[in-house]
Order: sequence, then C-alpha cells, then structure tokens
Amino acid sequence: MSGPRFFRALPIVAGLTGYRPAWLRDDIAAGLAIAAVSIPTAIAYPAIAGLPPEVGLYASIAPLLAYAVFGPSRQLIVGPDAATITVLAAVLGTTLQNNPSLTEADRIAAASIVALGVGVICFLAKTLRLGMLASLLSRPILTGFFAGISLDILIGQLGRVTGLKISSDGLVPPLVELVSKLGSIHLPSLILALFMLIILEGAKVTRFAVPGPVLVVVLALLLSWSVGLEGRGVAVVGSISSGLPPLRLPSVGNLPIGDLILGSAVVFIVTFGSGIITARSFAAKTGATVDANRELAGFGAANIASGLFGSFPVTAADSRTAVNLSVGGRSQLAGIAAAFVLIGTLLFLSDLLRLLPIPALGAILVSAALHMIDVASLREIWRISRLEFSFALIAMSGAVSFGVLKGVGIAIAATLAYVLYKGMQPRVVLCGRIPGRGGFYKLHRFDAAKPVPGLVICVVQGSLLFFSADEVRRRLFAIADELPSATRWFVLDAAAVSMVDSSGAAVLEDFHAELDRRKILLGIAELHGEARALLDRVGVIRALTPSMIFEDLEDALLAYQRSDDSAGTSDSAHGHTTPLTGKGIQRPNTSHPEGLG
Repeated sequence: MSGPRFFRALPIVAGLTGYRPAWLRDDIAAGLAIAAVSIPTAIAYPAIAGLPPEVGLYASIAPLLAYAVFGPSRQLIVGPDAATITVLAAVLGTTLQNNPSLTEADRIAAASIVALGVGVICFLAKTLRLGMLASLLSRPILTGFFAGISLDILIGQLGRVTGLKISSDGLVPPLVELVSKLGSIHLPSLILALFMLIILEGAKVTRFAVPGPVLVVVLALLLSWSVGLEGRGVAVVGSISSGLPPLRLPSVGNLPIGDLILGSAVVFIVTFGSGIITARSFAAKTGATVDANRELAGFGAANIASGLFGSFPVTAADSRTAVNLSVGGRSQLAGIAAAFVLIGTLLFLSDLLRLLPIPALGAILVSAALHMIDVASLREIWRISRLEFSFALIAMSGAVSFGVLKGVGIAIAATLAYVLYKGMQPRVVLCGRIPGRGGFYKLHRFDAAKPVPGLVICVVQGSLLFFSADEVRRRLFAIADELPSATRWFVLDAAAVSMVDSSGAAVLEDFHAELDRRKILLGIAELHGEARALLDRVGVIRALTPSMIFEDLEDALLAYQRSDDSAGTSDSAHGHTTPLTGKGIQRPNTSHPEGLG
C-alpha cells in the first residue's frame, strides 16, 4: 500500500493529472526546442570550471529527468547555469589548488561530490522547512553579485576568443597580460568570435525565431567543417565522449572531501537563491505559485542525479524555461522529451560536435555574461532605494575584488548587514483622532489628526531586540520630554512589535519608571502572546497597573474616557492640546494597523 501512495505523491503524477493527448505534440515540440537551446550552453559552460564538454551534456540530461519527477513546476527547466558553474569553478580552484597531481577525472569527481552535497543540503533544508533560505541573498544583492561574476566570466574568455594562452588570474592581471601579447593574437579566432557575438546579440535584438546560441552552433559547425578551421589554427572542442556515464557515486580518492562539502554549502546558497528567483519570475508570467520548500525537493533531486551521473551542480535555467513557455510546453513531459533528444545527441552526434570552434563557445559565454549584468534591474533598484543599490554595489565589488568565492561571503554579509541596519531603526510614531471619523491616524501625515487630550498613543513599528533597543529608548524618551503637562496616560501600541528580548524589556522597564516619575500611567495595547510571556517573566507586566493592558487601541481609548481623571474628554478630540511631533498610524474602524510601511 505504501508503494502506490508514494507514486501518487510524486509531483509528476499531479502534473499529469488531466493531461490531454493533444498536448503531447506541444510537449514534444517544446522538448526539441529546449534541447536545441541546451546544446550550446551545455558544451560551453563546463569550460568555466575546467571540465570537459560532455559533462555539460550529462548535467542537461539526468537533472531534467529527476526534476520532471520530483519538481513541483510543470514548466520550469533545470540545467547548467553560468553563475552556478562560476561559483563551482571558484570552489574547485580553492579546494584543489594545492594538489596539482589531480587528473581531469579527479576534477570531475570533485564537481560531482559538490553536486551531491548541494542535493543533500536541499533535502535537509526541505525537511527543516527552510525554504526561506532562498531569501538569504536578496534580489538587489544577487543582481549586484551576478554583475560581479559576469566580469569574472568575461575575463575568463580572453584566451578563448583571442587564441592566446592567458595564465594570469584575477581581474586586472589578465588584461595586462593581454595587452602585452597583442601582437600574438590569432586573428581568425578573434574574427570568428566577434562574428558569432554579433549574431548572438542580433538574434536577441531582432527576437529571431531561432535562438542565437543555436544559430551560432550550426554556423560554427558549418564553417569548421567546410573551411577546415582546425587546420587554420582555430582551436576546436575536440573529442567528446559518446554514450551515457554509469550511475555511481564519485570516487573520493585523495580529494579534500571536507572542503568540498563546505563548498557545496556555498554553491547551494547561490544555486537555490537564483533558482527561486527564476522560478518566481516565470510563475508570475503564468499565474502559478512557487513553494520554496517544494522546490527544494526538485532542486535536490536534480543535483543528486547530476552528481550520480558524473556532472556538476545545476539550477533553474532561465533561457531554457523561456523557450519551453514560448513554444507551449504543457507539462513535465517537455523536459523528459528534451532529455531524450540530448541523449540522442550524445550517442550519435558527438563526432560532429567535436568540430565546434572554441572561439564560438567563448562568444556564447561572453554573451551570457553580458546579459547577466542586468542594467535595467540596477537602474530600477537605484530609482527605488539608494540604500539597496549601495548594497548591490558592495556585492558586485566583492565578487570583482576578492574573487567569486569570497564574493559569496561578502554578498551574504551585505544581506545580513542590510537586514540589521533596517532592524536597528524601528519607527516610533504618534497617533491621534480626526473629528467625526473612527480609527487612529498619523499625526505627521494627516493635518486634521489631533492628539486626544491627556492621552498619548505611540506605535512602535519593529521588533524590540538588542540591536534596536537603544534607538527605541532614544525615541521614547525624546517623546516623553515633549509631553504636555496635562498628559495622564501613555499607551504603547505593540501590534507591530513581533519580537521582544531582554534588552527590549529593559527599555520598557526604564520607560515605565520615567513615566511613573512624571505621574503618567503606561499602558500597552495588542501585545502578542510570545512578547507578553517574556515581559511577564521579566516583571514588566506585573509592574504595570493591571487595567492598563488592552486588547486594542479602541479599548484603551474607551477605558481612558471612562476613567475618573478623563471625565469630559470627548472622542472627537476638539479640546486644546499642545501639539506633539512624530509619526503615527491609521486604523480605520479596526484594531489592526494599516499602512505600516
């Protein structure tokens, strides 16, 4: 019984529920198109990490089948990704640099171990429901980071498009070396690369029916075969292993397994973060929803399959997914069809693919890198938030200045710094009433809003934690210094305070003591259960007058109006009061905050 239940629970079963035979033609057509777009990048991308081209084909087959079965999306396509392979290259360069005796087979095994590690982390994260890890790198910071590593990819293609051997590493040294060797540039290679780059960019601009990489591969193969480019000094891909690799665990041998596992965590962060952004981007176009925890299972299965078949980490591929949607792929069968087409390519066309000129593949990588620099998104980030733009630049400069691997750490640190910076400045705002209208309104936004005589309504928008406690203390005491002499109650609206720790509790204790010294009663409205429990343990709740804990602001106002000291105070707030400066919050006919932004 458990077997049938297991198969019924597979995402592919749900995806094919209600499938119509007429859709099969669309899925097969989409599979052919996906395979056509996959071949150029599958052969080109492995070179970034120093891997043979056939490994890229393996990474385009097994993960497609695994995601089709375990992935929740009907139309998302996984495969090699420029950003992921660049981070993998940095991991391999760091972990294997002290062992020059390692062979190409060892390098492939190391990449496969990283892929398995990424897959295992995905499933562990799914078990712990850590889908929010997809947001560990925010969109602005990922945009900046991708712009940075795109420069790393561009520098890496100098040798491929010029026919030179560039041995320097980093950003500037390869450029200096290129300048010193200008006289040795192989002109046929450079001309071919530039010609292919023009075709790639022209196909994008004109939205040509055939994708640019497919055009480049076909034209480059025709030129290579007809003109004999290899005999004219143009480097070609060379021998590509035909046939499928065996299903097996990679050989560990003398590989630094601990370092590779740590590298897997770094690759996972970039792979999952960028993959979820791709998934959400296409889901927005189709009206679908993305569950990050379910995607973890799909990405995990895809990476484990890639590792078991001797390949490298993969993620959601935006170009392949775009082709799938444009051709009209209906289900996971499109990915399965693409995988079988690629298997046929590997079995029967490997001899033809060996003629592919290296400069043409370099042009494909240059084009991919150029389009990773999302100028439109950077411009939008600049328009929306200068602060977020500055963090995007930090992420970009980290990848450029310190290398891709350290750049990931800098990007994560920038994200955490941004979150901490925003959390350190919670808003402390004041509210009042508008005559003839219900609810509470921001004093600084609504000229008609007036404080209730003798009653101060103050809203804290943000958590009361150790890193924000001092700022909240400063704001509250500044407000206290401006209170009119007639103030009798100070009600703190805690609806927007999601968390409180001992430092935040100490702020409330001190503020209560300050108000008590001024003969002003402190009340708290809409205090969440968890925060209330902590304040109760600390003793803040017991220190307050029992009747000063309110369900919402309306209850607090009603209690104030009924108190003996506030007799005669009207709800419409027509009486004369000393104006208070500050920010407030609107609550039209409800106890829940509106416009907290």
